[in-house]
Amino acid sequence: MNVTAWPPLAVVDVEGNGARPPDLVEVAVLPVTGGTLHIDQQRDWLIRPPAAIPPHIVRIHGITNESLATAPTWGQVSEEIRAALDGAWLVAHSATVEYDALARHLPGWEPAGVIDTLRLARATYPDAGGHGLDALIQHLQLPAAGIPGQRHRAGFDAHVTGLLLLDLAAHYETWDELTAVAVPTIMPGHRPAPQEETLW
Repeated sequence: MNVTAWPPLAVVDVEGNGARPPDLVEVAVLPVTGGTLHIDQQRDWLIRPPAAIPPHIVRIHGITNESLATAPTWGQVSEEIRAALDGAWLVAHSATVEYDALARHLPGWEPAGVIDTLRLARATYPDAGGHGLDALIQHLQLPAAGIPGQRHRAGFDAHVTGLLLLDLAAHYETWDELTAVAVPTIMPGHRPAPQEETLW
């Protein structure tokens, strides 16, 4: 695939406080242009939510209420996050989570399109034995050991999702071929396959 022809991408991961719907407590955005992960330009935000994080959620991502006591609120960082996403395709693992959370928090925002690496991995590696990030890191031997942080933190998960995207993209000849598989049907960027088109 000619990755230099890719549109701008933003690999995103979010962590929440466990509310329904969740308030965001961490967001990471990793820019990708020309098939290159711009690690030096990755942005991570810690956010103080309006409701406390319960202990069982703290055990998942390790973000404590104490660590967020002096963090900015969503209103204080939302425009920075909107600017980091502006004009880009959203890339995420199980992308409906990130898309729904960000769309709820950023009224009027819509990405140029949505790439779901979970959907893409299931199609590309049907025999992987599992398609969560942990299973794919192991199955594909992604170089995750050198990534700062840990699993279930937004910065780490965005970085490893970017590595996963590059691995998956190598199996597709064109951007259109990749997006035909990777874009969920209800998401921006979806184009019907020929069998989905209505003949009049």
